[in-house]
Amino acid sequence: MKRLITGIAASAAWLFLLFAGPFPLFWLVITALAAVALNEYLVIVLPDLNTRARTPILLFGLLPVLGAYSGDAATLLGGLSLALVALLLFTLFRYASFVQPYEIISRAGFGYLYLGLCSAHLVLLMALPQGRAWLLLLTAITVASDTAAFYTGSKFGKHKLCPAISPGKTWEGFAGGLSGSLGASLLVRHFFLPEQGLLWICFIVLLLGCLGAAGDLSESVIKRAFGVKDSGNLLPGHGGLLDRIDSLLLTAPVLYYLLYFGTGLCLM
Repeated sequence: MKRLITGIAASAAWLFLLFAGPFPLFWLVITALAAVALNEYLVIVLPDLNTRARTPILLFGLLPVLGAYSGDAATLLGGLSLALVALLLFTLFRYASFVQPYEIISRAGFGYLYLGLCSAHLVLLMALPQGRAWLLLLTAITVASDTAAFYTGSKFGKHKLCPAISPGKTWEGFAGGLSGSLGASLLVRHFFLPEQGLLWICFIVLLLGCLGAAGDLSESVIKRAFGVKDSGNLLPGHGGLLDRIDSLLLTAPVLYYLLYFGTGLCLM
């Protein structure tokens, strides 16, 4: 019941933000969510860091999301560059107080790419023409895939997808997830993106469906490496925020650049 209530509340808040929230509010919410998810990640991969040392490392990682407010990928990349430089200088300045400085640079730096850079592309998507509709499509792909994969895998799952990383995931669940995301996406196309070609939408769905599964497995690799089951307990019945957005972290950047560079394919 907790899982259901949390899911409904989160979905309602997200849909309100997509359809009624102004761009600055959307940017602020994504920045706050990125901060929560990045903090969960840092707690997992750098468990020996206290809050005082972790806070500036966390703040540096938000620079890509802050830079995304301009709606320009170049500013986002500038924010990422500043974040990495700031991380390096901070680690050098505090070198004597850190047991493994290189681990801090490498693990936090990956977090900036994994969470700061990738989540910032949600803001870039919102800044695009019809950005709200494309974000709704991305949401439909993610939610429908997760839901359909869970129920299909639970009922029909026999062949393990990647047992060394996530023993519970099956090829049957993966196929069910792709089918569910395709059906949900066609509904979104019908009502919100009718001018987009059917083949173009199907290509996007299949690509992002595969990447979403890869994003889920990527987080599982991190948690397994550090012996953690959930990234946190922020969402009752769901675990941490990172557990819920892992699929979006790979799909959002890819969707943005598909739309940015592939506009000529939209009529297929």
